[in-house]
Amino acid sequence: MITLAVDCMGGDHGPQVTLAACRRFLEAHEDAQLLLVGQLPQVQALSHARAHAVAASEVVAMDDSVEVALRRKKDSSMRVAIEQVKHGAAHAAVSAGNTGALMATARYVLKTLEGIDRPAIATQIPNARGGATTVLDLGANVDCSAENLLQFAIMGSALVAVLKGEPRPSVGLLNVGEEAIKGSELIKQAAELLRAAGARGDLNFIGNVEGNDIFRGAADIVVCDGFVGNVALKTIEGLASMIGGFMKEEFSRNIFTKFAAIVAYPVLSALKKRMDHRRYNGAALLGLRGLVFKSHGSADALAFEQALVRAYDAARNDLLAQVRAQVARAAPLLAAAETALETTASPGL
Repeated sequence: MITLAVDCMGGDHGPQVTLAACRRFLEAHEDAQLLLVGQLPQVQALSHARAHAVAASEVVAMDDSVEVALRRKKDSSMRVAIEQVKHGAAHAAVSAGNTGALMATARYVLKTLEGIDRPAIATQIPNARGGATTVLDLGANVDCSAENLLQFAIMGSALVAVLKGEPRPSVGLLNVGEEAIKGSELIKQAAELLRAAGARGDLNFIGNVEGNDIFRGAADIVVCDGFVGNVALKTIEGLASMIGGFMKEEFSRNIFTKFAAIVAYPVLSALKKRMDHRRYNGAALLGLRGLVFKSHGSADALAFEQALVRAYDAARNDLLAQVRAQVARAAPLLAAAETALETTASPGL
């Protein structure tokens, strides 16, 4: 029985969406049970044999600072849900709450894995092949070292191997061009580390990729810093919303645009469905000593259910053990990279 701890109060809509999603999830997964974390009168509204209420008196608001979440709201539904994972009561935690607060709280409560400096946020972006490209980091780390990018690649490989059944998923490094001579010094250093990992058999590194390669599906995994990754994610979400808005607008115009919209509708509808970020909702917070998944804050019931499914699949396939194993195998390379970084930073010592 897979147990998920759900922050029912987080996100833009709270229990109105999370409880509806939880009910749908339980109906589809007979080998799962949920710990519904939040204010009891609200979370107890969902009555189910495999749903159990866990009290939490506070809620982390979407605009709360990290300091408020960590120091002033120690009994928040977000923190209590993560603590269920720490204490072994749940295999994974899911929240649609404030991303910064969730990452900070998860890192404080669970700590990072040995060999990992910074956790990363990884999610899937739909591609032209009908599948999805896993991209990380998506906002947890704006400033990254070459070593951090190597760690992201290792954790991302474990994630895709578990969730997609790909024993050696391909890894690309996001750059301004495919040529090895292009990019900043940081990217060139990261590429050297990734090539070394590929030579050792720790990764299936295919080289540099460009932004359009994310949508072409040129690599199973694309590694980048959090700033670039977050921009890419928001771009695809905005494009999907634009297509939906265009379809609605054209149907409301005159007879000629209505006719054109009707003709184009099957193609636009298929494109909108393929790019629908709700189908890929549920970002993994990788690098922690426990599984935590982040849902989009504005998720509806369909999207939040997908986040629950991703957490369930990760727990069922023992993602945490796979990440640990990947990091352990790459430990000599990670240690060498750290030593090289320290030598470069302190050449006189």
